[in-house]
Amino acid sequence: MLDVLIIGGGVSGVSCALVLGSAHKKAFVQDKKITIITHQKASALQDAIFYNAYGIPSGTLGADLLVESTQQLQENYAHIAQVADEKVMEVSAIHGGFEVVTNKSSYTSRIVVVGVGSSNLFDIEGLKQYIEPHQKSLPEKNRIQLKNEDQLVAEGIYVIGTLAGHRSQLAIAAGSGAAVATDILTLWNGGTETHSHDSIRK
Repeated sequence: MLDVLIIGGGVSGVSCALVLGSAHKKAFVQDKKITIITHQKASALQDAIFYNAYGIPSGTLGADLLVESTQQLQENYAHIAQVADEKVMEVSAIHGGFEVVTNKSSYTSRIVVVGVGSSNLFDIEGLKQYIEPHQKSLPEKNRIQLKNEDQLVAEGIYVIGTLAGHRSQLAIAAGSGAAVATDILTLWNGGTETHSHDSIRK
């Protein structure tokens, strides 16, 4: 059984994976199994170009960022498994966690993080009961979010990015994924607040 399965390889999903990956030297993280499903056929990044995103070179194409970010994850934190070309169909509760069924396989995980965007075409069985209208999007866009409290949908299920009710802005999505990663690290640390920083002094 995995410890965390992240659904979605966009900004929020990869950001979450990067922070979890960077904490691998912490004693309470070393034995954790983490996987990200990077299926991103409909990512909003496909048509984006960035001039106003902190830390992103001016003129960076979103389509390039999708590729480069997963490469960065692989190069720096290869212990995090990446699953491409699989679409999640269902999430169901099982003893000790969840079963996540894709169009090709199935996985079990103690924690599931969902970051697939806020399109009203959202179609993951087992999560539809949490759908509500997006609180920060124009009504005519018909965006949705998953009901959550501080990005926690239900015990063991987190939501990130626009699907958590955030506005569609790269920096916000990245911060959302990072925030949930630190929530998970804190959980693994027995409830004692923690985060993961890299430093040239270490």
